[in-house]
Amino acid sequence: MLMVTVAVATLGRLNLGILAKNIQDEFAFRTQTMGWIFSAFSFAYHPFQIPGGWAGDRYGPRRVLTFSIFLWSAATAAIAFLPHGPISRWLGVAWSFGVFRFLIGVGEAPGSPNTAKVVASWMGSIRRGLGVSFHIIGIGLGGMLTPVIITWMGQHWGWRACFYLSSVIGIFLALMWWFYGADRPEQHPGVNAAELELIRGGINRDLPPASSGVVKGSPPWRRMLSSLSVWAILLSYFCQGYMPYIYVTWFFIYLVKVRGLSIMQGGIWGSTPFIAIMLLAPLGGWLSDVAVSKFGKRLGRRLTVWIGMGFSAMLLWTGSHTLNNTAAILMLALAAGFNFFASPSWWATCIDLTPSYSGSLSGLMNTFSGAWLAPILTAYIATRFGWTKALDFAALLTAIGAFLWIFVKADENLEDTPLADSAS
Repeated sequence: MLMVTVAVATLGRLNLGILAKNIQDEFAFRTQTMGWIFSAFSFAYHPFQIPGGWAGDRYGPRRVLTFSIFLWSAATAAIAFLPHGPISRWLGVAWSFGVFRFLIGVGEAPGSPNTAKVVASWMGSIRRGLGVSFHIIGIGLGGMLTPVIITWMGQHWGWRACFYLSSVIGIFLALMWWFYGADRPEQHPGVNAAELELIRGGINRDLPPASSGVVKGSPPWRRMLSSLSVWAILLSYFCQGYMPYIYVTWFFIYLVKVRGLSIMQGGIWGSTPFIAIMLLAPLGGWLSDVAVSKFGKRLGRRLTVWIGMGFSAMLLWTGSHTLNNTAAILMLALAAGFNFFASPSWWATCIDLTPSYSGSLSGLMNTFSGAWLAPILTAYIATRFGWTKALDFAALLTAIGAFLWIFVKADENLEDTPLADSAS
């Protein structure tokens, strides 16, 4: 359910970019206006990560995910009604697009931190890396399928049908979370005693035994923000999140304008990074768990990050300097895959450090992502110094992100009332 939810959220996030030309032509929006409409999502998505994660800790991820999916589904459907409705008459069509995109960002913000919360409750401590990788598989799946689905539907049924589709699927998922989902295995009627023992029995002792799935107290913010491990995670995640958004925003243009591919070729080759992400993210999550079981949490998580980010930096730098298009694109795609090979270790470590408040810490971490800066700075560097230098800078940030993990101690427990999780 997490994987499908993230894939559908990615569909709802990317559809505007694919359909932008149709919308721009219909409403005669200037390019600058479309830029502000695009940015409206980010203005909400990153700031609302922290309250979205805290709400999952306080009220349980089932309620939060149900509400948030309903919110972004309703806002997505509302876009399809434009220019009709009172908001368009009051604010104008462009501002209405911006408002609804902002609400989509508010709705999607709790998704990632509550993914970590679900994994913390539903998977034992030795399977956290693999568990959070399903969130990343959802991103890859959505990124791979969205261009195909939205382009075909837009050509045959118009851009509004694409927004209706995203909304209907979202509402169905929200109902699934409400009627079928549960905050913890103890609450789900389909979980038998043997399954519960597999999850809880001697494997997941760092979570409180209460079956409510919520925590009444406040997150230990002071302890988190005074921890060197947390600051290393935040700064390294900024570096980790920078490079993938180059693929989301500029990779297609890079393939067509710099590598000389046709639009059709650019569309086909443009999906290769997302295929690599789908394949390598679960492998990285699994390896992170294996490394933890062999070397303990501190070294195990570090080794996985160093392997993934190290290969990612080398492949990104080498690919940007390779003249042969096929070889270069494959290396650049693998660079994205290895970036997400390392990603599960960040999310799993948020659970390791704060098992009961994993939503709050992972929301704080995702707020620090460098994704917002990547489109702007990449364009600036590429314009001033060339595309190779822009990709080289992303490779440098990736290497810095790996280095910062020397300060991360995943075997710490930062909660006010330490729970028994320092055995590793």
